[in-house]
Amino acid sequence: MAPRFAEERAEGVTRHIMVCAGTGCTSSKSLDIIAGFQAELEEQAVADRNRVVRTGCFGLCAMGPVVLIYPEGIFYSHVTPGDVPEIVSEHIVNGRLVERLLHREADTGEVTRRLDDMEFYQPQLRIALRNCGKIDPENINEYLAVDGYQALTRILTEKTPAQEIIDTLKSSGLRGRGGAGFPAGQKWQFTANASSEDGVKFVCCNADEGDPGAFMDRSILEGDPHSVIEAMIIAGYTVGSDQGYIYVRAEYPIAVHRLETAIAQAEEYGLLGENILNSGFTFRLALRLGAGAFVCGEETALMTSIEGRRGEPHPRPPFPAVKGLFQRPTLLNNVETYANVTWILNHGAQAYAAIGTEKSKGTKVFALGGKIANTGLVEVPMGTTLRTIVEEIGGGIPNGKRFKAAQTGGPSGGCIPASLIDTPIDYDSLAAIGSMMGSGGLIVMDEDNCMVDIAKFFLEFCVDESCGKCAPCRIGTKRLYDLLDKITRGEGTLEDLDTIEELCNHLKSSALCALGQTAPNPVLSTLKHFREEYVAHVVEKRCPAGVCKNLLRYTVDPEKCKGCTLCTRSCPTGAISGILRAPHTIDNSKCVKCGACMDACRFGAISKG
Repeated sequence: MAPRFAEERAEGVTRHIMVCAGTGCTSSKSLDIIAGFQAELEEQAVADRNRVVRTGCFGLCAMGPVVLIYPEGIFYSHVTPGDVPEIVSEHIVNGRLVERLLHREADTGEVTRRLDDMEFYQPQLRIALRNCGKIDPENINEYLAVDGYQALTRILTEKTPAQEIIDTLKSSGLRGRGGAGFPAGQKWQFTANASSEDGVKFVCCNADEGDPGAFMDRSILEGDPHSVIEAMIIAGYTVGSDQGYIYVRAEYPIAVHRLETAIAQAEEYGLLGENILNSGFTFRLALRLGAGAFVCGEETALMTSIEGRRGEPHPRPPFPAVKGLFQRPTLLNNVETYANVTWILNHGAQAYAAIGTEKSKGTKVFALGGKIANTGLVEVPMGTTLRTIVEEIGGGIPNGKRFKAAQTGGPSGGCIPASLIDTPIDYDSLAAIGSMMGSGGLIVMDEDNCMVDIAKFFLEFCVDESCGKCAPCRIGTKRLYDLLDKITRGEGTLEDLDTIEELCNHLKSSALCALGQTAPNPVLSTLKHFREEYVAHVVEKRCPAGVCKNLLRYTVDPEKCKGCTLCTRSCPTGAISGILRAPHTIDNSKCVKCGACMDACRFGAISKG
């Protein structure tokens, strides 16, 4: 906060009220909170000394809307527009904290006043997210105040050789954060070495974030769009391109608006467009909005979509670095990869390489969701264990439930069981246990999740999102889904399990693109680590987690049942019988598994399984 304060203290501004305006908090009326602060500060005649700042995501989405007040660093959570007058009168005017809005730790309930002292943030190291929650993403001056465009200015004024930039990225060990983990410096090298007949090359950014539960790239674009733009300009200079495209989902309206604003501001400041900083180098940047197809996250499908055609993948080689967008050499990285580039160029390759593991350098951003106390956005050094993320950062599993598994990599990844919770999160460690890093979705599951149902959910997603171009994916994923559906209906056989494994292996080896090749991963990983659940569904016709509706059986514990008849009166099919003040019974042949009886029972006498 020092750059902002140094500039504004001369104007009499002594305090900043930072309000999250990311998608999550915006949906909970944070824009009304911002307007409320502005009006209330004027009402109480303190607007000249206090500035309201709209920021990107702070990360702790479970506590939103979030308000952070500097210079004290006080963190208020679950703020509503109705809380604003109290915050202004108590904290801003009289210097007294609003205790009821202070953050409480999920595991201990202890009050934590400052963001820096919170358990959620302490194990984190923010590089890609370094400016999110700290600057106004729609004000280029704030990005400039935190060393923004410093790397670009140095490179253009000193005419840094392109190979020197590439060598820096190679030495840093930065790997692509889009999922595959290909060395970024090597990709830049391939594109720089490639040529086309007319000399045209392109630089693209993949912001088509389609994994269920993933919002890493969206949050970077909403909170720090200039970091991506600066890195793309540097990439254009390095590989010899004068045109870039950001392919972003149309479902991200806030990200799109802030990108449009940032691009216009960079052009106004002479940092983007013709003859940047009078260096003779020209680079233009345009947005292309995706229609929401998951397959367009695959690089060749993405480029086909930018060209205005149906987004379908193409066989490789040739790879995009040789023949990509409009059949020209094309550099494609995702949002998080670009967000690391300027930090590396400003701090040095060795500083970045010192973070993480031997083969997985730097940090990784995860969208933490599912059965976890602290849902939100986290960034940790590579090699951080899953236990640290779940128990320390995530605050553990709510309601005293037991941790069962975590899904990394979205529909392309695998499930990590509780027995492997101490696995380091890096590319090689995850691959060794049948999972993958993916783009950064991390879904936590507890004992109430059925792993067969989880595999079925992700596979259904892949069936819906398959472009249908290749038969292995079009037919194979549907056939796999049908087999899993058969098992969850209680109609599966042990032979079906063998068929599923065989089909998974064929699909992995024959599908055209990564969507089909990785679609079997959730199935194979759950078969490997939770095979007993599959067997229970097939042999015992039972869902151990009580999720698969066709296999549910509701039972009454006669020792707990008081014979109050509430369950009988709530049952829509008359499946429950019994007399007043005597234990009741359920006829499962009539039961439709609606759960109304369980909801009505006040004594916990009804269970499902």
